[in-house]
Amino acid sequence: MSSDLDVFVGNTTLIDEEVYRLWLDGHSVAEAVARRLRGGVLEREGTSVAVLQSDTRDHYRTFQMLERLLHAPPRLLQQLLFQIPPERQALLVQRYYAFDEALARELLGKKLSKGTKKELDEVSARTGVGIRSCRRQFDNFKRVFKAVEELRGPLAENIQQLFLLPPALARDYAAIVFFANSRFETGKRRLQFLSFGDFAACAQSMMAHWSQGALAPEAADPDGDLPKSFLQDLKELKVLVSDKDLLDQHKSLVCSALRGKISVYNELEANFKALSRALVNVGGKLTHARDVRDFFVDLVEKVIEPCRSDKWSPGDLRLFLTHYTAAPRNLPGFRHQALWERYMAAISACLLRMYHD
Repeated sequence: MSSDLDVFVGNTTLIDEEVYRLWLDGHSVAEAVARRLRGGVLEREGTSVAVLQSDTRDHYRTFQMLERLLHAPPRLLQQLLFQIPPERQALLVQRYYAFDEALARELLGKKLSKGTKKELDEVSARTGVGIRSCRRQFDNFKRVFKAVEELRGPLAENIQQLFLLPPALARDYAAIVFFANSRFETGKRRLQFLSFGDFAACAQSMMAHWSQGALAPEAADPDGDLPKSFLQDLKELKVLVSDKDLLDQHKSLVCSALRGKISVYNELEANFKALSRALVNVGGKLTHARDVRDFFVDLVEKVIEPCRSDKWSPGDLRLFLTHYTAAPRNLPGFRHQALWERYMAAISACLLRMYHD
């Protein structure tokens, strides 16, 4: 009696994307096998449960050995133990650092510390993200934060270079680092309508217009901090609301430009001074840590909610902010136009992103 045996030998590390996803989601080997069975893998592959269990365990061992390299992705490219094609390496890194936006929204603005990590059981219950996955994602946030917190230059570019992430994912991590640095309040009830994407877009606008890199690219300060000198300078803008003549002229210019162009003209004319004071004073208070924390609370409470109450449309708000920002160019007594436009560029971008139900 004889039998034929075919043997194939290769050195390419095989990556099963489905099993990798199950591992990233924090499922045990037994849970992963059960899910693969429910997915009909036996019928597709014509194999047995024992082989499926062995295959899943083998993949899990590979992923566990790869994980230390994924903590510093350039090492994955340089190592020779695992022969993985470049496109597969990129997929491993991207999926390892991908995160659930519901989890990121819960952690946004919190200190990435042991204390916060202890709260992950509750966060897991609220978001529906498995606890093992929550811990992995939290550790990723903290690892990226630690790697870039002292580096010069644009945060997103630094993250992209150090962790080999796609540009969009690197920008999202930059937003997480920016919020962890400035500790903005995001958990208040009046802010719950805002998604992680809303806050990330606001962070990107603020970094683009207010960060040290935007103000002085050659400076040695980290790009994730709001420069104290810039925040101090914002107090100069208070002249727009403290000087009665400038306030009246500003109102006249904006109202003249918008008459007949927005549906809430009467409300704008009646409430212009209160709205202008709110917009200017949000920036004027940013020299105090507590007021920095309340930045988004103030925007919602003092600008977005009054505009909603008066039935402003997003188009009305966009037109108003455009003319409101441009009008001081025609105010003879106003000498801070460059500072004003830099300030309002970020404020306007934040308000327009946040102005939804």
